[in-house]
Amino acid sequence: MRDSFDTLRELDNEVAFHSLPALGERLGVDLGPMPVSLKVLLENLLRHEDGVTVTTDDIAALARWPDPVALGREVSFHPVRVLMPDSSGIPLLIDLAAMRDEMVARGLDPRRVDPIIPTDLVIDHSVRVDSAGRPDALARNLKAELERNRERYGVVRWAMAQFANLRVVPPGNGIVHQVNIERFAQVVACGVRDGQTLAFPDSLVGMDSHTPMVNALGVFGWGVGGIEAATAMFGQPVGLPTPRVVGCRLVGTPRAGVMCTDIVLALTRFLRGSDVLAAVVEFCGPALDRLPLPDRATIANMAPEFGATMGFFPVDAETLRYLAQTGRPAAQIALVERYTKAQGLWRGDEPAFETVVEFDLGAVEPALAGPSRPENLVALAGVPERFRTAFATHGAGQASPPPVTSAARPLQHGDIAIAAIASCTNTANPYQMIAAGLLARKAVAKGLRAKPWVKTSFSPGSRVVPAMLDKAGLTDGLNALGFQVVGFGCMSCGSGSGALAPEIADEIAAGKLAAVGLISSNRNFDGRLNASVRGTFLGSPPLMVAYAIAGSILHDLTRDKLGDDADGRPVFLADIWPDAAEIRASLDAALTGDLFQANYSTFADPGPEWAAIPFGTAPVFDWDPHSMFLRRPPFLDAAADISQPIRGARILLMLGDDITTDHISPGTTIPPNSEAGAYLAQHGVTPEKFGSYIGRRANHEVMIRGTFANVRLRNELVPDREGGFTRHQPSGETMTVFRAAERYRAEGKSTVVVAGGNYGCGSSRDWAAKGTSLLGVRAVIAESFERIHRSNLVGMGVLPLQFPAGVSRHSLGLTGTETFDIPNIAAALVPGATVSVWLNRASGISRTMTLLSRVDTRREAEWVRNGGILPYVMNELAAA
Repeated sequence: MRDSFDTLRELDNEVAFHSLPALGERLGVDLGPMPVSLKVLLENLLRHEDGVTVTTDDIAALARWPDPVALGREVSFHPVRVLMPDSSGIPLLIDLAAMRDEMVARGLDPRRVDPIIPTDLVIDHSVRVDSAGRPDALARNLKAELERNRERYGVVRWAMAQFANLRVVPPGNGIVHQVNIERFAQVVACGVRDGQTLAFPDSLVGMDSHTPMVNALGVFGWGVGGIEAATAMFGQPVGLPTPRVVGCRLVGTPRAGVMCTDIVLALTRFLRGSDVLAAVVEFCGPALDRLPLPDRATIANMAPEFGATMGFFPVDAETLRYLAQTGRPAAQIALVERYTKAQGLWRGDEPAFETVVEFDLGAVEPALAGPSRPENLVALAGVPERFRTAFATHGAGQASPPPVTSAARPLQHGDIAIAAIASCTNTANPYQMIAAGLLARKAVAKGLRAKPWVKTSFSPGSRVVPAMLDKAGLTDGLNALGFQVVGFGCMSCGSGSGALAPEIADEIAAGKLAAVGLISSNRNFDGRLNASVRGTFLGSPPLMVAYAIAGSILHDLTRDKLGDDADGRPVFLADIWPDAAEIRASLDAALTGDLFQANYSTFADPGPEWAAIPFGTAPVFDWDPHSMFLRRPPFLDAAADISQPIRGARILLMLGDDITTDHISPGTTIPPNSEAGAYLAQHGVTPEKFGSYIGRRANHEVMIRGTFANVRLRNELVPDREGGFTRHQPSGETMTVFRAAERYRAEGKSTVVVAGGNYGCGSSRDWAAKGTSLLGVRAVIAESFERIHRSNLVGMGVLPLQFPAGVSRHSLGLTGTETFDIPNIAAALVPGATVSVWLNRASGISRTMTLLSRVDTRREAEWVRNGGILPYVMNELAAA
């Protein structure tokens, strides 16, 4: 690497670094006012200057931020490491196995396919809440996970033996993002170059949209799809335009009784309205002095819900305190302090942001968000009316609250089917978990219990959490209310809530009831939690306990009683809500460094079932042609020639605003009456073993049939149907999306998807793009795109095209009978260019439109020219 600006300096006698202050002196610019997040990016460029991917012009341009020469300039970022959950990680391992096959086919050594930067895989998404509300739920669910995923985990065991830079955290240890902040993140990393030890900021890309949780530690990183992460694994840079940075000044002091979940839900609504889409939100302001790092992590975790790329907090004394508490070595903590202060990365005066928004923590009140979007904030008193309004068309408009003391009654609209304390977002926040435990203990002491129709569960993101609750003496209260630990993984948060009791599910279905779920999570999209649940509300862990006792969303917890005590006196939420001093005293006594040491000195062994999983030892994977879990993916078989014009393309689906990746590629249990279910049944799989779409992501035959198959999807081509249906043209026949795509393929017709704004929001799942591509969709035409899904579409060779402002499917009067022509595909491969598209109506009238190509960078254009990321990476590795 080059050092054209002569910035290499000694941090101490043993460690050197590329000095940002030295760069500023050489260029005659003051880097002090630059946002800290951009300084981290600038150091990354400085350290990777090679004259090709990073040039002196790139470095000098960014150093002159906010000069126009810096804004929007495409730069190359080299992450230190890659982080992945098994939900996206196992499909990527399958892609790598296919790449090794392709190496052999080209007469090359398959071991060329081997990640060259550290890559961590945490197995956290596959465990389900099959058992709940019983002492042995944890053991039963882990056993079921290992049995159900034996084939899938075989490829993990093979990869562990093949890839030197792959570290695997086995099942039963926690959620990827919580393990990342509590264990993996170094804040400042070290590496050896030319015999010299260099210090530099820790950074990563993660194959999950909530990767920004680690931004709370001042670590630069964000979520990407698995196909994009593959490029980083092999040492290639991630291309991105210089990020737009929005400062978010936090002021005020939270009111009594307000949890951090309340803050982050209010902040999500606020920032959704503050134009932070695809921006880096960097937090500043006096309230940071009062914001513990777990609260920062809760906030940063929900950056994708803001619509932001990152939610970044600079390093300060609180960062060091957290590193010490979680057992990081004293020498590492001292390095973090010395390095960040020497580089100007330590939190100081407020940076000179181009845009600053201010958020008052003192204005936040206890609340939920729902019933289908994280930004749909509603104060507790307004929750019953929010439910009635949302589900009036389901007959719930006049629903009244049931008797709260009745535990044996018919179910009705608004009853709570699931109450789950789950998700790294909130279980990584010990203050909130102690609050939930204290509330549970007080409720039990008053004689209160959860309602029998509520499926309660507790799935913490690390083993430290139940150890802390044990030490605080709070486990028994949670257990008495049914919140036994059911597993260490995403579970209900990641569409793994498991089946409801059959009698409960049957009663909901028979009565066509609008049942609801409550979860202390980050997402509540339609159809994500459970097929029996019509709406889902997000809230803090203690509120999960309270609502499980209430049993119905129609109870106003600010004034209605939760039940009666043993003497018949009413018990209200305020009577059992712990105060801040009580929570703090319990937390300080229970959360000690030895808990982190005990739970992270070695990762927990899942047991003999894990050790007994068979795996091959050859450098190429041994495919089982009969496997219904692992199929060699087709993405390298014959890279599509995307240069061919699109002519006469039919509209496969016409969708509204806020279509999530859950809508496009659900992760839920596979229904027997679905295309994917029919395929599995045809191959001898019984319905009880279908599992979830997440568990079948390494079988493209299942996943293509599950694309656009969410049971809550609304396709405007079939307004009278809910689910994965569409209308074939010109026949006008209604059929599943998969059948229509196959028919268009047989007819030699290309297809497009037309949508509203914020298309592809939600999870980073690349199967939402892979499935779209395999269905034969050549382009998605939308009013706007969420960042990760747009990139994933490009990575699969699908063109994202954007309507100009003021133009939509409505303004064009689209009916679904139209066809589209895009004659000049090459024009779409110029970042920022416009593309001429012909709209042909069934009447014979045609008109031309000018759409914006959302192939945003030159590197993305190369992906498309190669037929997608995987062929691109394959060609690069083969040529190395």
